[in-house]
Amino acid sequence: MKAYFLRRLLLIPLTLLGITALVFAINRMAPGGPVERSIAALMGGDGGKRSRMESGPTITASQVLDVEEKKNREKSLGRAYGEWLGIFPRDTQKIGREFPKGATEVEIPIPGTIHLVKAIRQGDRAELKAEAGVDISEWAVRLRSPAEQVRHWNKWMGGMSLQSEPEYRAVLYKPAFDGLLQGSLGASEKYQDPVGLMILERMPVSLYFGLASVLVIYGVCVPLGILKAIKHRTFLDNASSAAIFAGFAIPGYALGSLLVVVLGAKWGWFPIRGFTGDDFDTLSAADKVKDIFNHTFMPLVCYLIGSFAFMTMLAKNNLMDNLAADYVRTAAAKGVSYPAAVFRHALRNSIIPIATTFGDNIALLVAGSMLVEKVFDIDGFGLLQFSAVVERDEPVMLGVLFVAAALTALGKVISDLCVALVDPRVSYK
Repeated sequence: MKAYFLRRLLLIPLTLLGITALVFAINRMAPGGPVERSIAALMGGDGGKRSRMESGPTITASQVLDVEEKKNREKSLGRAYGEWLGIFPRDTQKIGREFPKGATEVEIPIPGTIHLVKAIRQGDRAELKAEAGVDISEWAVRLRSPAEQVRHWNKWMGGMSLQSEPEYRAVLYKPAFDGLLQGSLGASEKYQDPVGLMILERMPVSLYFGLASVLVIYGVCVPLGILKAIKHRTFLDNASSAAIFAGFAIPGYALGSLLVVVLGAKWGWFPIRGFTGDDFDTLSAADKVKDIFNHTFMPLVCYLIGSFAFMTMLAKNNLMDNLAADYVRTAAAKGVSYPAAVFRHALRNSIIPIATTFGDNIALLVAGSMLVEKVFDIDGFGLLQFSAVVERDEPVMLGVLFVAAALTALGKVISDLCVALVDPRVSYK
């Protein structure tokens, strides 16, 4: 069994590599990215391409390359993904300048300082020269040829001709290994904050909803499913089934919208947004607990509405199948009481399918529900995913994807372990 779980754990990095590489490639190749939006803004909006072609482009090839560099889109797909992984050094800071026409030198300001550095072109290479006392040991320079700039122009401005031939361009950059292998998820393109810190700041909110959901699902749904199996076809079973399936038919975000309008805005029973109130820091411990409950009651109902029905019926149906099995009838024929037949014989086998879903709930602890958090304006992990997708913030998208995928893969291994602990027939040899 140890060898099996060791193999499963060793497969997790390969799984994460495939998932992140696929999403990275799709995000880079999808139209409407940050480069297109920035170029459209430089050209005066998003008007039709035909009108721009008739009047001629209003930007130069150097400006297009400058946009690419600012959005970290100037490198090949494989190189960019390698930098995100930390296999290759990435440009932690960079700034580019075009050489004056016919010149072989250009001055470039060093980011974060008041100093200038001079880039001197020698053929297809360039070297840096700084004033005395200015340390440029961490900086490097790369040269962009006119032909290379034309290729980048055609990539983003296909069908439009250049008004003038571009000059050489020098890019001053500071390289460093700063990727996943170094424990870094990069920085948000929109907010410039470290992605890892953005995720950690939202963990308490997601952990609260995740733990509360898991406790309710297993603390209420499993006993209710057992009770429904024992009381099959009674009023209790029929009434609870009607309520459960009515809730299951309503999407969580749709129920959230209804609760916000009725219980929040119309009746004023609960706050309609946020995880805590504006005066949370000034409240006593008891009032803080009350404030969190008031703010999270409606979102928690929306979190549970779908999983509640699934887990309850799973527990009921599995227990009913085992109660109808031959070994239970044999135990009853030998004089075993009905409660003993249920709880000592049938229940343990009924827990096996439930154990297979336990690991899947690990991801629920932080993944949250992006639509529910959007409805209630709760700044958790789910809303962070939603915002990253809408804003096409690549580092944040990959960061939350990596965390969610890692927890899901780990949850699958935990599910197998739970099954092995519950079912003695499983050995995984």
